[in-house]
Amino acid sequence: MKHYVAIILLIGISGACMLNPLSAYSATNKNVKKPNILVIMADDLGYGDISITGGRDVQTPHIDDLFSKGVMMTEFYTSSSVGSPIQASFLTGKYPGLVGVPGVIRKDPSNNWGYFRADTTLSGYLQQSGYTTALIGKWNLGFESPNLPNEQGFDLFMGFLGDQFDADRPLSQNSGSMLFNENSINPSGHTTDLFSNWSIDFINREAEAEKPFFLFLAYNAPGEFPSPKEEWVESVQKDHPHLSRNRTKNIAAIEHMDDGIGRILETLDNTNQLKNTIIIFSSENSGLLATGSSNGKLRGGKQDLYEGGIRVPTCIFWRDKIKRQSICHQVGITMDLFPTICEMCELKPTNNLDGSSLTSCILKGLPLQKERTLFWVCREGGVFEGKASYAVRQGAYKLMQNNPNEDLRLYNLTTDSYEQIPLRKSSEHYQRLYQLLQAHIRKNESVPWTKSEEARLIIQSN
Repeated sequence: MKHYVAIILLIGISGACMLNPLSAYSATNKNVKKPNILVIMADDLGYGDISITGGRDVQTPHIDDLFSKGVMMTEFYTSSSVGSPIQASFLTGKYPGLVGVPGVIRKDPSNNWGYFRADTTLSGYLQQSGYTTALIGKWNLGFESPNLPNEQGFDLFMGFLGDQFDADRPLSQNSGSMLFNENSINPSGHTTDLFSNWSIDFINREAEAEKPFFLFLAYNAPGEFPSPKEEWVESVQKDHPHLSRNRTKNIAAIEHMDDGIGRILETLDNTNQLKNTIIIFSSENSGLLATGSSNGKLRGGKQDLYEGGIRVPTCIFWRDKIKRQSICHQVGITMDLFPTICEMCELKPTNNLDGSSLTSCILKGLPLQKERTLFWVCREGGVFEGKASYAVRQGAYKLMQNNPNEDLRLYNLTTDSYEQIPLRKSSEHYQRLYQLLQAHIRKNESVPWTKSEEARLIIQSN
């Protein structure tokens, strides 16, 4: 961490009100060899919340531009229906329950459903492979050592720890301050602007670097409870005066984020880095219907294991490498991004991953050679009392329960993509998927998801 001594000293001199901590951060090398990697994850973005996937009341020209100039993933899933497991799966290439994160990690021990256990993270592997690594935005995998961003492979962290953070509320009214690595800072402004601007500063400072960069930009927008700037709300009201207040706020938060993404793309272009940057856009969750999100015609929303709860808008852009306006119908999931990024960068991680590289479909339009079986787990508190719900998909068939108290239901997604007609339990597909799911549940439950095995056993016995 010697590279950041000057930064830490600057914070000590100028205090927590430093407006631009990145002014102290400087790249030291000159020629990029491997491609840069920019992963942009929205938060709680519904499948119908951007215009290119069917949102008729929202304008997202910059996100749409990425989709139209890259490859659209039409059947891309999150690894869970809540936040922490998705981030865990992305950074490990594994099922979240198998790295100790079946649910959201929270400070409240009575409502905490995970303890991150990772041997290797994508950020750590890329760091070891010569990348400068940065996380800007939301870290959702823990509040203490060894599960802090700088300990999990990020050279630079600017953002906040935790599962909730109101975008426009003063930091003093939130559960914690922003962090620059492990140092508290108190910047002014809306988080969408902060995260976009910090990303722009980072990209500018890496423009002359020899080492490539990996930037994970984890927005908290639109968020479960959108808190957009009023100017963006007024703009939406002007264009769509008859929308509900919730929908108006949701769209305003999305269009504000899209504007920031546009400025980031412009910075990459102006610094001659766009051509050599792989850009992945996705969402950490799908949209929460109760607060104004739209998942189009898909059934359900955030916290559901129906398609509307786990299928998210996703695209990958790489100028001159990925064919414009291409479409990949291959079923993909968050944990696939780890091996996909590595293969596209000609890196070969040695650790075993649950995810599969989608590179053949992305670059050549070829499907995976083997039919996939994918699993989901979501453990939550409240009315569910820490119980987990599960789902499995193999080919066209999906066996699922939408909450722990429901029976399993089988759907054929080819003939019933909106999950309206459950099939008979006597179906051979039901029996096959049931056996596969039971085996995964046993494997999943063998991994502790609290800090100590003893605490986990106490919770299970209640």
